[in-house]
Amino acid sequence: MSGDRTIVEHRVRANGLTFAVTEWPGDGPAVFLAHATSFHARCWDQVAERLPGIRCLAIDMRGHGRSDRPPPPYPWLAFGEDVAAVTKEVGIEGALGIGHSKGGHAVINGAYLNPGSFAALLLVDPVVAPRERYSQPPPEGQHPSAKRRNQWASPGEFFDRLAGREPFSLWDPVVLRDYCEFGLVPRANGDGYELACPPSIESLLYSGGAGEADPYPAIESLDLPVRILRARERAAGEQAAPMSTSTCAPDLATHFRHAEDVYLPEYGHFIPMQAPALVAGHIRELWERLGEATATREGR
Repeated sequence: MSGDRTIVEHRVRANGLTFAVTEWPGDGPAVFLAHATSFHARCWDQVAERLPGIRCLAIDMRGHGRSDRPPPPYPWLAFGEDVAAVTKEVGIEGALGIGHSKGGHAVINGAYLNPGSFAALLLVDPVVAPRERYSQPPPEGQHPSAKRRNQWASPGEFFDRLAGREPFSLWDPVVLRDYCEFGLVPRANGDGYELACPPSIESLLYSGGAGEADPYPAIESLDLPVRILRARERAAGEQAAPMSTSTCAPDLATHFRHAEDVYLPEYGHFIPMQAPALVAGHIRELWERLGEATATREGR
């Protein structure tokens, strides 16, 4: 139970895997939420709780949360295929698609692969690089996240470890609690907890995203309204901390047919974690537009 709504976790079989999909019951067009690399569906709790009466569904991506962990590889385009398959399986049509970070990349491709599933998109600092980046090879070597600590006594210990360190210290503390509580699973040997997205999978994803993951064919084909929330751009020569600046191509909006760019220089990459109320406000505005458009079509 969260707020005055009972949260339901569904098990959805799609694209050859079983996915955990969290639902906050409500009415009107559905809101479908896709998380960032190494995160999970419950990172959206504080956004969804600010959307009373609106049906929200959030997916645990493959290799994350309570969804299946298939063996490698983990190609980025597979996440878009998963979004398309899950939305089709649960019967979502005309929804508002929300994607943060890699979730933005996945929602773009999901909308392309399952036309009609989404009527509009809100992309929160999506990991979409400038187009020329996708013709370059991925970086060599193992990403540092492969060495991330993966044994914890409790979610409380996890929280205490992160709360004093950037970027986590910049998050809304309640969001950080949600991340820690649902970001761990019991270890198979019963000795404490481990990360719900193992470092081995996280590092594969951070090392990928180039070459075959080019989202621009999908971007250029989408004929639906898109809003992009962009974090602070890195200044020339700036040695910024990881994820403290935007991961999104500054000109991304120009590649969509119908897109608007909202620049938020006061925030880093983790906008939903720093400002869940701000993200919820954008979602409600776009959701109300969808409702008005539906009513106009139906002559109400």
